[in-house]
Amino acid sequence: MAAVESFSAARPGDPEPGDLIEIFRPAYQHWALYLGDGYVINVTPVDEGPPATLASAKSVFSRKARVRMQLLKDVVGNDTYHINNKYDGTYAPLPVDEIIRRAEYLIDQEVSYDLLGNNCEHFVTLLRYGEAVSDQANRAIGAIGLVTAAAGAFSLLGLLRSRSRERQY
Repeated sequence: MAAVESFSAARPGDPEPGDLIEIFRPAYQHWALYLGDGYVINVTPVDEGPPATLASAKSVFSRKARVRMQLLKDVVGNDTYHINNKYDGTYAPLPVDEIIRRAEYLIDQEVSYDLLGNNCEHFVTLLRYGEAVSDQANRAIGAIGLVTAAAGAFSLLGLLRSRSRERQY
């Protein structure tokens, strides 16, 4: 498998229109779709504009988002990014002209946002493949399930231990 190259605003890569851009924020990844000529489309909180890093961090807790066309360098800020069409082996990308047409139709529209069910990765994969998918959300759902299962197991153990002590007296 080839190494994935990281890019930044100071050292941009060479994305093609329709490519998925994965931006590495300090605690999560933000996703955008490359439109061409240095521009991407992505979702940001309804009530916020730049700076992009703060805006996408706030979107994690928002229920509404605005679709924006912005310069890739402005969205990336001081972070790094990868060109990451990781689902191409599972889903066939739509024709580039259709991806761009669908993306441009959504610019400045307000859309619903949900961290686990309708996030920035779901948004861009829906544009590229016609399917909304997010490994990031699936990992979070899995982690929540694991924590919930562990909490349930500890609660059950605590209940059994307390009943065991009750019988001794």
